[in-house]
Formats: sequence, structure tokens, C-alpha cells
Amino acid sequence: MKTSRTHKSPKDQALLISVAESIGSTLGAIAAKADAAQKALTGSDVVGAVKRETNKLVRRGHRAAGRAKKSVKRSKPASAARRTIRKAAKRVSRKRARARK
Repeated sequence: MKTSRTHKSPKDQALLISVAESIGSTLGAIAAKADAAQKALTGSDVVGAVKRETNKLVRRGHRAAGRAKKSVKRSKPASAARRTIRKAAKRVSRKRARARK
């Protein structure tokens, strides 16, 4: 004797369809919200363009600062100041050496 039924009633089938539709609509809403959140976090095309331009500007500034630093190092006043500092350092080290003896 068979105890399991192979045929479901139409009432059960309608309930299953209703539950499936409900689950599908809920998943669709969640996916839409996730997509909106991702777009909000990553930003639009305008934000990307502004970021690129900002990075370019920052790089330009860094390059200009590096060039200015190099030119200042090569300038006559800078080299004269370095000479003065070296001479003063030599004098101090000589005085310390004499004091130790």
C-alpha cells in the first residue's frame, strides 16, 4: 500500500505560487537597494572626473615643489649658507677635540 501522495491539491499550488512571488519581489527590492547603495558609494561619473582632476593637480603641485626645492638647493645663497654651516661645524668639532686633550 502506498502512503505518499504524488498529486498536490490546487490550494497548495496556489499557496506555493503566492509564497514564491512574495520571495521574488522581496529579493528584487533587496537587489535594487543594494544596487542603489553601491552607486551611492562609488559615485557618479562627475565624481570620478573631479577625483581624476584633483589627482592631476596634486601631482602637478608635487612636481613643482620638487623643482623649486632643487633650484633652491643650487642657488648661491643656499650654497653660501651650507658653507657657513660646515665651517661652524668644523670649528665646534675642533674645540671639542682640543677640550678632550
